[in-house]
Amino acid sequence: MGRKFFGTDGIRGRTNQGAMTAAMVMRVAQSAGAHFARGEHRHRVVIGKDTRLSGYMMENALVAGFTSVGVDVIMTGPLPTPAIALLTREMRADMGVMISASHNRYEDNGIKLFGPDGFKLSDEDEIAIEALLEGEPQLVPPAEIGRARRIDDAAGRYIHAVKQSIAADIRFNGLKVVIDCAHGAAYKVAPTAIWELGADVITLGVKPDGLNINDGVGSTAVGVLKAKVVAEGADIGIALDGDADRLIVVDEKGQTVDGDQLMALIATRMQEKGNLRGGGVVSTVMSNLGLERYLQGIGLSLERTKVGDRYVLERMKEGGFNLGGEQSGHMILLDHATTGDGTIAALRVLAGLVRTGKPASELFHLFDPVPQLLQNVRYEGTSPLANANVQSVIADAEAELAGKGRVVIRLSGTEPVIRVMAEGDDAAQVEEVVDRICDAVRNAI
Repeated sequence: MGRKFFGTDGIRGRTNQGAMTAAMVMRVAQSAGAHFARGEHRHRVVIGKDTRLSGYMMENALVAGFTSVGVDVIMTGPLPTPAIALLTREMRADMGVMISASHNRYEDNGIKLFGPDGFKLSDEDEIAIEALLEGEPQLVPPAEIGRARRIDDAAGRYIHAVKQSIAADIRFNGLKVVIDCAHGAAYKVAPTAIWELGADVITLGVKPDGLNINDGVGSTAVGVLKAKVVAEGADIGIALDGDADRLIVVDEKGQTVDGDQLMALIATRMQEKGNLRGGGVVSTVMSNLGLERYLQGIGLSLERTKVGDRYVLERMKEGGFNLGGEQSGHMILLDHATTGDGTIAALRVLAGLVRTGKPASELFHLFDPVPQLLQNVRYEGTSPLANANVQSVIADAEAELAGKGRVVIRLSGTEPVIRVMAEGDDAAQVEEVVDRICDAVRNAI
């Protein structure tokens, strides 16, 4: 059975349409509440959100849904996604919910669900919740309706936890750090954590108004951050996305450092200290071939999964890995967090600067990426990937790049788009391969 509402990272869409209406979100809460109603104890859910205007509506809909099926609710207000995962475990809750559409603009919103262990739900859990959506909610008697309360110390709890993720002797004194919080969920906690560790912190994207989240700022729009780093003579720039579960770095020269280079650095440092488990790193099919070659060169493996940090995490748990991530900036340090955490990754990166004394431009350039090109083709209706000519063109491209590159074709989990990626040592060949496949897809459409 497939999933109708859940994508690669929870449920996401345009606010007040489809699955993102208040009525539908309330039903999701009722179904999730029923699914996790296990045991005779009083059940509890932790709900956080980012800074979107629609977060108020979604939060109230979730509260109505959960309390109607007898689940007590704890609301934290704006906090990063990993903070909700952390608090779900810490508060012994039965589930956690983050209201966010991550790096999308304010018009979209979404809900990410966590189980009692603080990990994102499995496909099986999501399918079970969707099955419950088809039936009538099991409303409780009036005396059993859940209660709701807000907690005021959630931000402080999270700041304390992320600071514990680096060695106690680390101080960031002398570092000038520009941090861009995308007007999102980490606009208070991330700058505070870095400042408390001694850095000179310059902030961008810390004035949310409900409509400006990810608007020209954050990990998907680093132009302003690059200019600020250079203008201020800063040592490094840190860019988070709207819910702060991913990180992109800008070095002191204003050059972007993506998740692949960050994974290479963190893996190297962990291997040197003898605390890297699993014999390598877990990432997705989108990570650059250069990362794979670099890791092989230092005796480590790169295990690839489907796109989505949830799938990275599943493979990490299965194989005993404690480091994984995505090229887009999700960094999962399983010794410290149950999901991608941009702030924890940022602290680890800053600790590397302190320990080595190297400039960011040197520290974060451990390998040369091979030429990689990604193009998107939008479609309507049925996916054209089953078309015989499209399959033939893809097969020919794979054969052409065999041994010296890769082709990755995938359907987006959040929109009707086919993503066509190729990489290899010859940039012109890569471009020609991607163009050829995209043309075949468009012709099929």
